[in-house]
Amino acid sequence: MLALFGFVLGAVIGSFLNVVIYRLPKGESVVHPPSRCPACGHRLGAVDMVPVLSWIVFRGRCRYCGAPVSARYPLVEGLTGVLFALAGWLHPQPDVEIVLIWAFTALLIALSFIDIDHYILPDSLNFSGLALGLLGSALWGFPVDWQAAWQGAFAAAGLLALIGGFANLALRRGANGTPGFPVGLEHVYLAAAVAAWAGWGWGLAAAAVLVVANLLLGRALPLHDALTLGAALLGVMAASYGSLPLNAIESVWNLLLASGAVALAGGLYWALLPGDNEGEEDEDDPVAMGFGDVKLAGMLGAWLGFGPFVVALAVAVFAGAILGLLLRRRKLPFGPYLAIGGWVALWWGADLMQRYLAYLGLS
Repeated sequence: MLALFGFVLGAVIGSFLNVVIYRLPKGESVVHPPSRCPACGHRLGAVDMVPVLSWIVFRGRCRYCGAPVSARYPLVEGLTGVLFALAGWLHPQPDVEIVLIWAFTALLIALSFIDIDHYILPDSLNFSGLALGLLGSALWGFPVDWQAAWQGAFAAAGLLALIGGFANLALRRGANGTPGFPVGLEHVYLAAAVAAWAGWGWGLAAAAVLVVANLLLGRALPLHDALTLGAALLGVMAASYGSLPLNAIESVWNLLLASGAVALAGGLYWALLPGDNEGEEDEDDPVAMGFGDVKLAGMLGAWLGFGPFVVALAVAVFAGAILGLLLRRRKLPFGPYLAIGGWVALWWGADLMQRYLAYLGLS
């Protein structure tokens, strides 16, 4: 019964998600004005907006002007309905947890289709999802407990930020990226470098000092990415040889926490600035991964915890490889793949990670 209710609710929510996907990237309100035909501007009535069925009954056309209506609309409605129904089947208890799961699903669908259309992952959705994941963990201990949530958010964002950092460095053939003022990716890499040697608290302090120095001087102090990323690697190597108070695993964990905390804090700073700050990267800089993916990783880490997030990342890479082969002529961003991985890992990530650790003899 909950699965059936989930399908109906999901289809209705999917209809609203179509509005979000269309309007949010344009900076338009998602609640006003009421929905209209994009071709003739006629206001749509209730009979025009019955999820999936209206599109089928009117044969994919506006009943006022006859203009074709994209199949995207019933696709989003149907997909949301199916995933809500599947969630209700996997979690058949009508409690706060299923509400959180449905909210998580809706956020991932909206983020995915916006990323496909515009190659952006809106801060409003990323940080709303992050906040909701932390709130769920704090109030209800779901989907993970509070410690797993905040550490997962930081470590997941840090992992993707550093993967992107090394990839961008290779793409630029060692050249430095454009520094950010007062905070940018160079602060993320500095935090990782210091944390690998001395712990994540010192990494945060080092990044904060550099941000304050930038503000006092009124300019961005130069800091080469190759030096900071290289120092982070050297710190892990030194820890593995017993040369530091941290062991190698602790060194890696600390650099992930520090870099992720700075990445999310910096992303929130740019998100709260007035104006269009969806992408902090300089458009002239070649990048292998957008910073929106880092913020999405932080959101997923808050919902999943770090271990299941690693499963989500593996699923994302695998899905990207498969779909990349099937859609050779269509370039897709990484966000939808992360969303697929995140939804799979929500249900099976912890179990898969536990099985893998047991296989390695670490659990």
